[in-house]
Amino acid sequence: MAGNDPENRDGNRLGEFRNRPRETLALVDNAEGRIAGVSVIMPTLNEAGNIVSLIQSSVKAIQNAGVTEIEIIIVDDDSPDLTWEVASRVVAPPAQIEVIRRMDHHGLTLSLTEGIKAARHNVIVWLDCDFSHPPECIPQMLYMLDRGFDVVVNSRYVVGGGENRIGTGGALQRFLSQLFNWVMRFILEPSFADYTSGFVAARKSVLQEIPLRGDYGEYFVDFIFRALHKKYKVCELPYLAMPRRSGVSKTGTHILQYLRRGRNYIGTIVRLRFATLFGRLQ
Repeated sequence: MAGNDPENRDGNRLGEFRNRPRETLALVDNAEGRIAGVSVIMPTLNEAGNIVSLIQSSVKAIQNAGVTEIEIIIVDDDSPDLTWEVASRVVAPPAQIEVIRRMDHHGLTLSLTEGIKAARHNVIVWLDCDFSHPPECIPQMLYMLDRGFDVVVNSRYVVGGGENRIGTGGALQRFLSQLFNWVMRFILEPSFADYTSGFVAARKSVLQEIPLRGDYGEYFVDFIFRALHKKYKVCELPYLAMPRRSGVSKTGTHILQYLRRGRNYIGTIVRLRFATLFGRLQ
């Protein structure tokens, strides 16, 4: 858990999150329904096998949270498997679905940035589009935003969270993720647990003040650390990360690919640490 409830209104509720069995976490909903609308950004590259079910599951989960104004924004990097075309045919009322096909300047961070600019609601959620981030866990994030937090992250590394990754590269990916997170907690901010989550809900005003920077997953390290530094109210909630349903991981499947990605994480950690030491963190 990182950050504090502004009025300690939900200390008991947070205790419930910590103590409930992992499989029941996704059932938490926003009974008060004070969030008027939610924009969900789905950055895609070759996710045609997942995108239809992901859209439908996300809309259902948000409706279960008591929100009826729903916007789904698919930001696709001109996928060869025609993800953008498959997504454009999806109908999932009451959600409005927008598909942005990006023809050049591809990349995860650029896709998220374009989605944030296009979002019409003040609450923005984004998640991986392979079902490793279960849409059923969106309601618990919305609940905590409704309770006064600015940024809510679903985390594998707080009490009650975990991973259930199988298949090629699964064990190696878990090990490197845990190693990188241990290093980042040691060097950056130890109160935050999952610097490689990427399963986020935030107020649009926060994202406007802290624009995303980076090439791939390191954008999240940069964003969360700056949000904590600026004293935004940040909360982590446990969830169980699941195996990819179909398609190929964009992170990598062998050690060389992971190490190439890791260089950007290391560069980001060093830059943030030195910027903090010299009072230049923005």
